[in-house]
Parts: sequence; C-alpha cells; structure tokens
Amino acid sequence: MIAFTMGLSIFWRLILGYLIIFILVMMVGVFAFLQVRQFHTVTQYVINVDNRILEYEKKLEESLLSQHRFLKKSIISKDLGLYAQFISSKEVFLRDLGFILNVADTPSHVDLLKKIREAHGRYLILAEEESGYILSRKKYPKKHYEEEKERLIDEILNDFEQLDIRVRQDAQLRMQELGEKGDAARDIALILASVALGTVIVISFLITRGITKPLNLLRIKTREISEGIFKSDLNISSSPEISDLAQAFNLMTHSLSTLDRMKSDFFSTMSHELRTPLTSIKEGIALLQEETAGPVTEKQKKLLSIVSQESRRLIDLVNSSLDLSKMESGMMTYHFETADLAVLINQVLLEMIPLLETKKILLENALASGLPKIRVDRERMLQVLRNLLSNAVKFTPEGGRIIVSAEGVGKEIRVAVKDSGPGIPAEQQTTVFFKFHQGDTGKSYPSKGSGLGLAIVKHIITSHGGRVWVESQEGRGSSFFFILPV
Repeated sequence: MIAFTMGLSIFWRLILGYLIIFILVMMVGVFAFLQVRQFHTVTQYVINVDNRILEYEKKLEESLLSQHRFLKKSIISKDLGLYAQFISSKEVFLRDLGFILNVADTPSHVDLLKKIREAHGRYLILAEEESGYILSRKKYPKKHYEEEKERLIDEILNDFEQLDIRVRQDAQLRMQELGEKGDAARDIALILASVALGTVIVISFLITRGITKPLNLLRIKTREISEGIFKSDLNISSSPEISDLAQAFNLMTHSLSTLDRMKSDFFSTMSHELRTPLTSIKEGIALLQEETAGPVTEKQKKLLSIVSQESRRLIDLVNSSLDLSKMESGMMTYHFETADLAVLINQVLLEMIPLLETKKILLENALASGLPKIRVDRERMLQVLRNLLSNAVKFTPEGGRIIVSAEGVGKEIRVAVKDSGPGIPAEQQTTVFFKFHQGDTGKSYPSKGSGLGLAIVKHIITSHGGRVWVESQEGRGSSFFFILPV
C-alpha cells in the first residue's frame, strides 16, 4: 500500500484510506445484517409454521373428538340434529386439516397429516354406512362398526401425538441450530470486527505517519536552521505536496548556506586584512605613549590611552572573528591534554578580580572537591571560561553576585556560571549562541560586545564532545551551563 500511495497527494491518500475503512465497516455491517436476517427467518418459521401446526393440531384433536361424540349420540338417539352437528364438526375438521397440510412443508409432517386424512376418510365412510343402515332400519354388525371407529379414532389421535412430538423436536432442532449459528456468527463477527479494527488502525497509522514523519523532519531541519546549521540534504519520499516543499526547503537552505558562507568569508577576509594595520596602529600608539617621537602632554596621554584600548578591542574582535571562521570551516587545531578543570577555573577567577572589585560584585566559588581530570585544550577552555565570566561581569549590576560552580554528574562534569543580571527573554534564549547575536538587555545595560563570544564558546564545547545551554528568567539573572565528558 505504501508503494501504491507513494505518488498520491495527501487529499487522495485520505480519500483512499477512508474508502478502505468504509468498505471494511460495510462488510462487517452486511455480514451482521445477513446473520440477523437468517435469525429472523428461522424465528419466523418457528412462529408461522411449527407453532401454527401445534395450535391447529390441538384444534383438530378437539374437533375429531367432538364429531365422534356427536356421531355416537346421533346413532343412539336417532336425532338428526345431533347428526347435523356431526356434519358441522366434520367440515371444520376437514377445513383445518387442509389448512395445516398447506402450512406443513416437512415431508415427515406431511406424511403424518396425509395418513390422518386417510384414516379420517375411512372413519367417515364407516359413519355414512352406519347412518344408512339406521335410516333404512336394516340390521348391521353394530359392534364391528363401533370397534372399527374406535380403532380409527385411536389411530388418528396417536398420529396427532406423533405429529406433536415431531413438530416440537424439529422446532427444538431449529432453535439449537440457530443457537450454534449464532455462536459461530458471533465468533466470525468478532474476528471480522478485530480485523477491520486492526486494518483501520494500521491504515490510520500509515496515513498519519506518511504526513507527520516528513513534517517532523521539516521541523527538525527548521530547528537546525534556527541554530545556524544549513544542510540541504532533506530527502523525503512522500506525497507530491510535501516532496515539493522539501525541494523548496533544500533550495532555501542552500541559499542560506551560500549567504552564510559568503558572510563568513567576507568577515574572515576583512579580519585578516585588518589585523596588520591594527597591529601597526597599536605599536604606533605604544611608541607615542613612550614619548619616542617627542614629549606628550597629559591630555594627549589620555587620548592615546583611549585609542590604545579601542585598538586592542578591535584586535580582539578581529582575532575572535578569525577563530570563529576557522572553527566553522573545521580548520581549528586543538591540542588536547589531561588537565584539572578546577585549576583553569580558578585561574580565570583570579584574572577577573580587578573587574569584580571595580563593580563591587560578590563572587561565590562553588567548585566541588575532587573533580576528575579531563582531556581538554587548555587555551581554548580558558577562552570559554573567560567569555562566560566576562559576560557575567558585564551584565551583573554593581553590588550584584556571580556564582561559579562545577560538579561531577555521572561520567561528565557540569560547570555553571550564574549572574544576578537582567536575565534573557525566552524568545532570545535559543539564539544567544548565534554569531553576531546581541541580546536586548535594556537601557540599564547599554554595553555591547562583538556578538562572537558565545558562538565561540559553543564551537569549543561541541569540539570537546560536550554541550552548552542557558537557563534564564527576566529580572532574575541568567545561568550558563556546559557539560564535558570525563
């Protein structure tokens, strides 16, 4: 079915799925209808045939006994009125016997009824003969006629009894067969219903999966794009609509990847070209500050100091941009060695003391004791710690607090840098690690950086086999975490 529906649109997949489900439901419904109809037929047969035969069988017995009593009384009393009642009872008997013969359709029932009719015919012949003798006042073997009539009446009553037994047995057999068929029909209905339900579930699953799976792939790829990963390798064998969407998506990611590469190449080239003149400017400023070219006034020294700081900031930006370009292109070289992470953290904390004292920020060192040693690139890991701590200092208000912690979690070490700054809005927490991203911290924190520090942190931590993330609430500070394998 998957291969058959591969080229169908979502609309026709749904139509085909619903059609199959409808057919299965109709099959179960038709089977149930046929079984109910069969039950109804058998029940109606028992009501309209067997029960009516039993009902008329009782009437025939009563009619037979009535006509026999009227005949005996008319013979004894020579009363024509009683004989007329005998004739009337006979006609009722023959009428009911004819009706029951028309109703009966079982050979054994028909044979018994015909036998009863023949015996009754012989009984009527004897009655007519005896009546003729009585009317002509002739002598006849009265005792013989009485015995013969009694024998025929007993024979007819016995046949009626046999008919009653057979009809009841046949009705019981039909009801028994009906019960057995009902049990079989119930089992078949359960099997059909289970198969139909299972098929409906499978079809629904396949249809839903055929829609949700490619959409989920699109969702994952969209998330990768939001994280700056541009890979146009989305290959979806699905409906034409989603396949076209996947092709458009691949085209879009290819374009974004090209633009991102062009931007990276541009910044890399510009950074590389700027490094030499910036270094020359820095050295020139240093010579001027040393008064190599002549005396410098105090006002000029202040200006030179400001220019020196800005030149160093530009050089740091250029170096960061070049480092990030190498990391993105996979050309960054790492020198891994076994190191004590606690020593590296304490080294960076010592470097930050002047900045902390300037802003009167309280630093809390919460490093766990006995941290295991791990393999890292010492310089790159120091770069990670410096970037995280400098960000914390930058966004922590005067008199605030920064907490640095590290602890072992299973076969990993988790490091956290928590500040008491303004926090990061929820919509920006997924983009803070993008390059050139500058979070909106409000007018109280106008300081802006290059937007490369956290992007470099993510690349370094990822290259070490770890991961980094942020947890933050507006007005309640931010916590940056990273995990490294032991």
